[in-house]
Amino acid sequence: MHAIPEGRTAMRNHRSPLARRIQRGFTLVEMAIVLAVIGLVIGAIAIAKDVQRNAEYQKIANKFAYQWKAAYDQYYQRAGGVIGDCQQAPTYMVNGSETAFAGAAAVCTRAGGSARAGIPENFTNTGFKVCNGQGYAAGQVGAGDTALATQNLRDLFNRVGVRMPPGRGEGQEDRYLYQDTNGNATELQVCFQWNPPGTASGAGNVMVVRGLTPDLARFLDQVIDGKPDSREGRFRIQGRAAHGAAVDANAPGTSWEGNNTIASGIQVNDTATGAANVGAATATGRQYDEDRVVLLTAHWIMEE
Repeated sequence: MHAIPEGRTAMRNHRSPLARRIQRGFTLVEMAIVLAVIGLVIGAIAIAKDVQRNAEYQKIANKFAYQWKAAYDQYYQRAGGVIGDCQQAPTYMVNGSETAFAGAAAVCTRAGGSARAGIPENFTNTGFKVCNGQGYAAGQVGAGDTALATQNLRDLFNRVGVRMPPGRGEGQEDRYLYQDTNGNATELQVCFQWNPPGTASGAGNVMVVRGLTPDLARFLDQVIDGKPDSREGRFRIQGRAAHGAAVDANAPGTSWEGNNTIASGIQVNDTATGAANVGAATATGRQYDEDRVVLLTAHWIMEE
């Protein structure tokens, strides 16, 4: 048996404490630093997603919604009336040329109609929305859809020579493609219509914006009105029930629906009865990432 040299034994004994320290792993301070770095990275990714989404929403506001508002105002200046109205006998109602006055009198000539005041209450066949095609089916993106007018939005703008926003491209200037918060492709659509007095979403001529996620609706409402309130201001949700009592005039507003799955056709079982509740307005719905976010329709009240 060979003896270990004295110097080598001393060297091994000298290295043993260091080796034992290396085998212990990370200290609590080192682990805390690593976890802090990981947290910062995750937080930066989440913030980046929010920044990107807000940038897309701002782009929608500037390059689509506000440009359509400017195009509407330019149409009014160029044609001397609102979209689809009679130039020789204006009604100040969108699609006014398709309305009727004093029973069966032709609205654009007012033949035999001098015995009645030319106010909206004396017109019939009102309230149809002027679009470039149907787009979403009635009731698909919120309650309260009116019938489609005969006149075409794109044809009316081209007739008076008003340039429309680019939208999705030639022939689809009234549409805009974006992603909802779950990454699903979603389309915005712009129409115009006249609302009778007493309409909760605003009386008079309005821009109808269809296909809004609740998140985008709140953003646009904040930009337009300075406060995300779906009942008050110039930007309101379509289909909201009208005020039912005098005290409602000073009541607080109503928030935009924030549920991702209301009325989106996803079955939800009632917790009390166990009955299936498919897309009902009272359903809380699922919150899965693969679900399509519920879409809404808003009315932006125009000045003319």
